[in-house]
Amino acid sequence: MSSRKFNESMPLAPLKIITIGNCAEISGKIDKLIVKRRKSALLNAEKPAFKMSGYDADTYLVPFECPRFGTGEGKAVINKSIRGTDLFIIADIVNYSLTYTMRGFKSYMSPDDYFMDLKRVIMACSGQARRITVIMPYLYEGRQHIRVVNESLDCAQALQELIAMGVETIITFDAHDNRVQNAIPIHGFDNFFTSYQFISTFLKNNSDMIVDKDHLMIVSPDEGGMRRAVYYANLLEVGMGMFYKRRDYSKFINGEHPVVSFEFLGNTAADKDVIIVDDMIASGHTAFETAKELRKMNVRKIIICATFGLFSGGIGEIDKAYEQHIFDQIYTTNLCYCPEEVKNREYYHSVDLSSYIALIIDTLNHDTSVNDIMDATTRIQKLLAKRKQ
Repeated sequence: MSSRKFNESMPLAPLKIITIGNCAEISGKIDKLIVKRRKSALLNAEKPAFKMSGYDADTYLVPFECPRFGTGEGKAVINKSIRGTDLFIIADIVNYSLTYTMRGFKSYMSPDDYFMDLKRVIMACSGQARRITVIMPYLYEGRQHIRVVNESLDCAQALQELIAMGVETIITFDAHDNRVQNAIPIHGFDNFFTSYQFISTFLKNNSDMIVDKDHLMIVSPDEGGMRRAVYYANLLEVGMGMFYKRRDYSKFINGEHPVVSFEFLGNTAADKDVIIVDDMIASGHTAFETAKELRKMNVRKIIICATFGLFSGGIGEIDKAYEQHIFDQIYTTNLCYCPEEVKNREYYHSVDLSSYIALIIDTLNHDTSVNDIMDATTRIQKLLAKRKQ
């Protein structure tokens, strides 16, 4: 892949985008950003050869459908030619708002259903696309990435299936454990981080926040997220802490070893703003358990930052935790579906990644390197330097 900037090179092939999982809001933003950027590029282009067929399209979104028979079986139909195109498929596999009818009953779409639809769309391409890139922000079965006992390795198998079907590159964000890419070692797997977008958003919304080791701390709710917390702490040049659950391995209750105590590792968090960073928030139990312990330390403000706001347990407990002053703010990205009732809560803030994805797609379509946009360190340093002025 070339190291040139994407605005200095021709596209590999005409760009097309398919979105799966009703991610119409973010995909619409992505489409508009690319359309605007390319029309501007053509106006400023010095070489007529820069223009190619379909480069300045009014939209790059491809209409398609995944109808289902009465039995629940489905198929994919692409309603526009994608022959010779550089196809990007964006899939939100955790959108729990969509339904389909099976045997007369309403069934909710599951991650398995979305993944099957993704494969159906790839099959419907019939090998006509010049290149296929799958953007799966929430990596399918990303939490089932290792084998402890006699367990399935679902994530690794899914990646291998996509590659076998002709996908060239798989893109995800803040993977639960990006070592799962070892399942496809000679194929493209890019894990993009959302740290810059999170930091810029919560600093903008908290103008009184002082970013130094005496006033701010990054906390991981468990050992699994420690690397993420260390990364944030290093970028912001502040301290970090971690909670770990001490378990009784002599007992086995409800499928797991019971937690004996919840202990904190790190310097004092008293009188500091605390950022709890994690890859997802589902029921909120882990984050709120962490926040409760931090409140006992007399921290100033607690902000929860989770890449994926799944809210699979509903928002009743989250509302209750906010009313009890367990936390102050929650930030999640728009990389996956978020119900309107959550968006309207005063404690909730959305981190917009549409511009970032648009830049990734444009860069890859021009067959140039994404190394510069993957590294957020320089941008965060500039952001902090500007804040101190």
